[in-house]
Amino acid sequence: MKIVCLDLEGVLVPEIWIAFSEATKIPEFRITTRDEPDYDKLMKYRIRLLKEHGLGLPEIQKAIETVDPMPGAKEFLDELRSLTQVVIISDTFSQFAAPLMKKLGWPTIFCNELVVAESGEITDYRMRCTPSKLTTVKALQSAGCETIAAGDSFNDLEMIKAGKHGFLFRTTDQIRKDYPDIPAFEEYDEFLAAIKEALKD
Repeated sequence: MKIVCLDLEGVLVPEIWIAFSEATKIPEFRITTRDEPDYDKLMKYRIRLLKEHGLGLPEIQKAIETVDPMPGAKEFLDELRSLTQVVIISDTFSQFAAPLMKKLGWPTIFCNELVVAESGEITDYRMRCTPSKLTTVKALQSAGCETIAAGDSFNDLEMIKAGKHGFLFRTTDQIRKDYPDIPAFEEYDEFLAAIKEALKD
């Protein structure tokens, strides 16, 4: 059985933290896993920055309400789901993901959890498992699934390389340069065509 594992942000929807940065006019929130490969370091930085500015989950969720899937993402996902099983494996949080999953037609997602005080302050985060994406892909493989994975950032590389086929989608020039052996795509039609070929293998 083949299963396609997709990253969420940068592949199907815009980066949530960049949308939040634009909403708050605080440029420091623009840093993502494309810029900082150490996820724990990145999240501690974000939590500290939120506290400094007196911002919390309600403000982030308000920004997420304005985020729509990338043009063509839902159509791509709908067609892919008609061909094979698809799971989104993301380092985002359940408190962020629900409105985005609704706009994408409720695909399956594995993600993490925020620790939130009654005041709405984000005090910590809990990873579902570590390393979350690679561990999830290996668990699917141990259950008899052959994985095909795709993403755009540093934290996607392990799951991309772990399967029989892996792809980069709208990644950075640096990642493309550092990993020339991983096929990279910019448009959904060519991306879908590559996955279809991988499904035949």
